[in-house]
Amino acid sequence: MRPEANMKGMTMLRRLFVRHRSRLLLTYSLFALEMLGSLLRPYFLGEAVNDLIAGSYRGLILLSIVHFTYLAVGTLRHMVDTRTYTSIYTALVTKMLSRRFEDEEVSRLSAHSNLAREFIDFLEFDLNFIIEAGYNIFGSLILLFFYEKSVVLACLAILLPVCWLGYRYGRSMKRLTKFKNDELELQVDVISTQSIKEINRHYQLLRKWQIRISDKEAWNFGIMELMVLLVIIVSLLTTAHHVGKTMHAGDIIGIYTYLLKFVSGLDTIPYTLERYASLKDITQRIEVEAEDL
Repeated sequence: MRPEANMKGMTMLRRLFVRHRSRLLLTYSLFALEMLGSLLRPYFLGEAVNDLIAGSYRGLILLSIVHFTYLAVGTLRHMVDTRTYTSIYTALVTKMLSRRFEDEEVSRLSAHSNLAREFIDFLEFDLNFIIEAGYNIFGSLILLFFYEKSVVLACLAILLPVCWLGYRYGRSMKRLTKFKNDELELQVDVISTQSIKEINRHYQLLRKWQIRISDKEAWNFGIMELMVLLVIIVSLLTTAHHVGKTMHAGDIIGIYTYLLKFVSGLDTIPYTLERYASLKDITQRIEVEAEDL
């Protein structure tokens, strides 16, 4: 995809943020607090276990406070999310379609309205995944540093190849997504022909591209999980000799919970690149103008 398409996608996102900054700032702030609570819970869980073994309820009380705060913020965030993104989508698609009724075919307008929904889904779900991945990767590394530095080194060693694989994966998904959306734009026109042969051909092509996309996801998943297994094995071997000496039971819980969070963040990288590739294709395809935002 051309560099100007990338810039256009970023410009559209920036305009949406500016246009709806109050609503988006509120929902992303709540989500950031929710993720902070999620990141801190394993630490307080480990401290609760250590304190209970020592005969103290202090850690359990702190864990309960952190968990209830996380619960309250998360509940509020989910309620705000729906109100925010349905409002943005309604405003975007109404303005976008009202300016194009005389210039474009119904088939393309229908497809573009669906693609616009994907664009808002990127804001609602995918940016949240990016924020969560950031917390899981970098937050976990910071906290693991205070538990066992050698585990951090093992995690960093896997980060570079994962990013390289993610880059290759994103390039492939960009191409496959374009082919799929090209065919999707024709859907209403094909159905309007009332030709069983053409309709079957159209859906077979959609099926073909969806299978290609799914196969690419499956191979990427398999390679990623092999790397995850490697870092888990290295971490187990590294920390095994500390158990019962310099590490307590709660520390082990914390280390492996943060290790799993780090791995979860790595799993998000390919998905994020896939969705970003889809977003770039959408921004080039639906041609949203400044007045639509």
